[in-house]
Amino acid sequence: MFKIFDVIKYEGNNDTFIWKHPCEDFNCLSQLIVHENQEAVFYMNGQALDLFGPGRYTLKTQNIPLIGQALNLVTGGMSPFHCEVYFINKSEQMSIKWGTDSRVQFIEPTYNFPLSVGASGEMSLRAADSRKLLVKLVGTENDLSQAKLVSHFRSFLMTRVKTYIAQIIKSESINIFEIDERLTQFSEAIRNLLVPDFDDYGISLEKFFVNRVMKPDGEAQYEKFKELHFRQYADVAEAKLRQQTTIIEAETEAQKTVIDSKAQAAKRAQEGYTYQQERGFDVAEKVAENEAVGEFTNMGVGFGTMAGVGGAVGGMVGGMMNDAMNTAASSPKENTHTAHGFCEECGAPLYSESDFCEECGAKVINHNDICKNCGYKFERQSKFCPKCGTRR
Repeated sequence: MFKIFDVIKYEGNNDTFIWKHPCEDFNCLSQLIVHENQEAVFYMNGQALDLFGPGRYTLKTQNIPLIGQALNLVTGGMSPFHCEVYFINKSEQMSIKWGTDSRVQFIEPTYNFPLSVGASGEMSLRAADSRKLLVKLVGTENDLSQAKLVSHFRSFLMTRVKTYIAQIIKSESINIFEIDERLTQFSEAIRNLLVPDFDDYGISLEKFFVNRVMKPDGEAQYEKFKELHFRQYADVAEAKLRQQTTIIEAETEAQKTVIDSKAQAAKRAQEGYTYQQERGFDVAEKVAENEAVGEFTNMGVGFGTMAGVGGAVGGMVGGMMNDAMNTAASSPKENTHTAHGFCEECGAPLYSESDFCEECGAKVINHNDICKNCGYKFERQSKFCPKCGTRR
């Protein structure tokens, strides 16, 4: 009993990229079933005629059952119309391991030191161009598994990966001691360089991971290099720590000054005087400590300064001024003339015969003047009349 038609579908496992269906020279009207994430290539007489995506198809061949049997007798049971179907698994094949078979020699970019490293990791691949993959890698084989694909690509992959590792380390200036923290960037850069190489065979390199970089621990040259690096790192870290300590101390001192200023301001507010009044109090206290007004004037302080002292300490300052003036009046002077006032400009003592200040040369205003407006007789040196406000 012969079959009228066959049902052709994928029966391979999931870690296979390409699988050839064992049914060949099937009859006309045979059914082809292609699942999702698959493609099927129909070969007729050695030529790839059609590419089928997911779905169900009826294949039309030259193999008609009754006529085909007659023709097969002539050829010794072999059909003169040869046909076959290859299934391509389009799903992403993950966790395909790779590793360098020898050390990669390169010049460490930070210190220009010759080093050698090894690398290993995983990658994921996907069949991208079914026709190209069939023609370039499969040929007449029955399948293409992960193991076969890796064996095909091993020499090619090792050459490319080792070359690209050295290139990326140099171009990105990756320090050998920092490479572990930059594995993601390192992996992506190598993947971008490998993509065109895989694409040439109809394979899409979906992901590429460098999971480990083997450093030459134990080698004398590497240990010497490592000691040099960590010594420099320790010096930099120590200098940075000293700088941070200095900054913290300066900030602490500044904060202390601010706190002291706020505390002093709160004290003034509580006791009812201002900063200006406090300074006036300090000046008056200095005046009281001097034995003569001449020393007071030598301090560069005139009556104009003391006139602004008032508020809560005004009476105390006034008392100190009177004591200072009385002390000055009772103290013997080298000059036998009696002072009758002080210069409005610099505060130096003025004598009865003075028309100009002996210290600054300012013109002396007569204390015995009478206000031209209201007739008030001025008793002390001033710029305005205390009765009517007219300028002298």
